[in-house]
Formats: sequence, C-alpha cells, structure tokens
Amino acid sequence: MTDKLINVLFICTHNSARSVLAEAMLNHLARKLNKPVRAFSAGSQPSGRINPLAIQALENAGVDTKDLHSKSWDVFAQADAPQMRVVVTVCGNAANEVCPYWSGGPVKVHWGYPDPSNAPGGERDKAVAFALTREAIGYRMLQLLHLPIEDFDDATLQEALSLIAKS
Repeated sequence: MTDKLINVLFICTHNSARSVLAEAMLNHLARKLNKPVRAFSAGSQPSGRINPLAIQALENAGVDTKDLHSKSWDVFAQADAPQMRVVVTVCGNAANEVCPYWSGGPVKVHWGYPDPSNAPGGERDKAVAFALTREAIGYRMLQLLHLPIEDFDDATLQEALSLIAKS
C-alpha cells in the first residue's frame, strides 16, 4: 500500500444529499479499511445546507457527520485545492454540466443515483429512500476501495470505475 493520499471528489448539483452521502461513506469506509483515500463533495449550485435526512441516514449507520457542509465545486478548482485523482458525478444534472478545470487531470466517471429527496410518500418513505441510497453508495465505495488505484494508469482506472458504474 502506498502512503500517498488519493483524493476523490463527488459532484452533485446542490451538494445536499447524494454527493454528501458519497463523501461521508468513502471517508468512513477508508478509515475502517485503513486505505489512503480521502473524499470530498461539492455542487455546481450548492444549496448551502445538507438535507437532514442525509445526516440521519449517515448517523443511523454510525458515520461521522460533523465536518460535512454544502460547498461549491469552485473551491476545488482553486490553485491551493487538493489535487483530485478521481471526480465522480452522482446526479444526472451535474454529469451534463461543464465542470471547472481540475488540476492534475483526474479520471472522471458518472455513478448516477436517483435523488432520494424526490422519493414519493411522506417523511418516513423519504428516510427509507435516503437509507437505501446510502447503502447503494456504500457498496460502490467498497468496490472503489478494493481497487489498487495507486497502481493504475488513467486508462485502467477509467475502465475499472466504469465497470463499477454498471454494478
């Protein structure tokens, strides 16, 4: 295992649900598995708040939420921003937007998830949708963490991430 930290950025339009779930789950699982991976999230049009049901879904799974906040993807396009190895869009809107320039030329992939905020039904139904989205995201994060990312060239990493998108 390499000591070099691998940074992963999750993008969604509002950075209030799916991208935050991905950031928190990847950081949680990377710590548990002792992997040198750090996740971030951002939005093209950040809402400025995290959906409370996303926080609830994470806390119900024992995931730390204290450092989560909604932020613009512009933060990660700054010269002093952490250099990303991977950028993942998790909503269809963000996947279709023109992203800022990311220094270092990270590998980009789309792992779409339905927006749990739009789940039909009441508050309880939406809470279930958030929990299911968290579980689906967690599954892909485990797949990501079991890749030898540090040994992959860009083309190999792109192929592996695209295969995960199909799972």
